[in-house]
Amino acid sequence: MKLQQLRYIWEVARHDLNVSATAQSLFTSQPGISKQVRLLEDELGVEIFERSGKHLTRVTPAGEAILERAGDILRKVESIKQVAQEFRNDQKGTLSIATTHTQARYALPPAIKVFMERYPEVSLHMHQGTPVQISEMAADGTVDFAIATEALELFSDLVMMPCYTWNRCVIVPEGHPLASVKRLTIEDVAAYPIVTYVFGFTGRSRLDEAFHARRLTPRVVFTATDADVIKTYVRLGLGIGIIARMAIDEQLDSGLVMLDASHLFSPSVTKIGFRRGTFLRGYMYEFIELFAPHLTREVVDKAWQLQGKAEVEALFEGVELPTY
Repeated sequence: MKLQQLRYIWEVARHDLNVSATAQSLFTSQPGISKQVRLLEDELGVEIFERSGKHLTRVTPAGEAILERAGDILRKVESIKQVAQEFRNDQKGTLSIATTHTQARYALPPAIKVFMERYPEVSLHMHQGTPVQISEMAADGTVDFAIATEALELFSDLVMMPCYTWNRCVIVPEGHPLASVKRLTIEDVAAYPIVTYVFGFTGRSRLDEAFHARRLTPRVVFTATDADVIKTYVRLGLGIGIIARMAIDEQLDSGLVMLDASHLFSPSVTKIGFRRGTFLRGYMYEFIELFAPHLTREVVDKAWQLQGKAEVEALFEGVELPTY
């Protein structure tokens, strides 16, 4: 059994069983990968992938168990490389982050700007996706950090730490009847068609909970993952918008009126998560603290050592989080 073979089966699974795409990503040949996969299966005496002709069709039950362990081994190998790199040059390396559009567009830029100025030799890679995709990328080691509001709690292998709280606002076109309302009610909002986030994105669940608590059924006529798209369709008159307060700039977003809705919806908490057992390099600690100043190296290490979500949550009880 060779480390290269484990990397091949891991990458084949990650590329949806497309051996050609895997070969391209690894800068090797398709026949070479297929041969090594077969050699590993022959050595183990089980099939990792089912086949239909020359095509891989699914991962076998044995393959699922093997891939899980192969992933653990590859992550440990990468951790060893990270340790060596830290001692060889603590100013150089890579940092990969998975997050949503809202975080990438509105919350992260100040921290990233300072980080890149301090660490010009660190390559930063940002992946955007749904909260579930983001969590999966952190859980399987594809990225170093996941930053999201929802879905991180679905993955028990992640150490999750709160970064900041935020709430929502309602946006309407200039001249809209709600623009003159001094203090919105949930009934005011429910009276109009709504344009907002796709369920599972950017605290959408808190929005639905607020309507449900008052036994109201909102008329959600259009959903998107991107606040800028939502603002576009509000300007077109499709409905009133409900977005994260951080996503509106009263000077840049001309033609829209922002109405406070923080009293209508429970605040949400954005968290940063990383896989338990991840080796955190010095600049990774610094990135976390730049993004969330209360998450010092000492605090992160305490959270890393705790077992289970409840213990980590207890660590942050009473901590006053920044608000966006």
